[in-house]
Amino acid sequence: MAEVKLTAAVRTDFGKGAARRTRRANQVPAVIYGHGGEPVHVSLPGHDLMMALKTPNVLLSLDIEGRNELVIPKQVQRDPLKGFLEHVDLLVVERGETVTVEIPVHTEGDLAPGGNLLEHTLTALPVEAEATHIPEAVTVSIAGLEAGASVLAKDVVLPAGVALAVDADAVVLHVVAGSVEAPAAEAEGAEA
Repeated sequence: MAEVKLTAAVRTDFGKGAARRTRRANQVPAVIYGHGGEPVHVSLPGHDLMMALKTPNVLLSLDIEGRNELVIPKQVQRDPLKGFLEHVDLLVVERGETVTVEIPVHTEGDLAPGGNLLEHTLTALPVEAEATHIPEAVTVSIAGLEAGASVLAKDVVLPAGVALAVDADAVVLHVVAGSVEAPAAEAEGAEA
């Protein structure tokens, strides 16, 4: 996973008004915490942060007044209507440190014929991985699965150095039988 380098400015103004001023200046208010240190309030460049957050669990290398910090996003708050970034909580990590994150589950292949439906019980899989080697996603093959079939967490192939952080028997994907409706003409004829 590549590191994204951003420059952060320490914030001294707090509250709703200060956060609005920060956002008007195309910056995003953020808080950096972790490793027992005091939380640090910063502002980050809005567009650069938005582009970086398109990668799940992105590793950010922040330059904070000459000091370098490695962080990962822990919580991202967006405007519910416009989708703009409103606030980001960042967690300090160190190289070699193991972190627990959720990675997206992608599927490949087609289900067995018959109108079956795929239900994503877990859209993101909780895993433990080294902070600088977090996978972007895991891919699960659903080729030929029939109604009633399930893919459990232990069945998902994980990259080397990545371990499950969820019960091994947790259902990730489940195939549900699709309901077949009778055509409208047949249904009307049956009522008469």
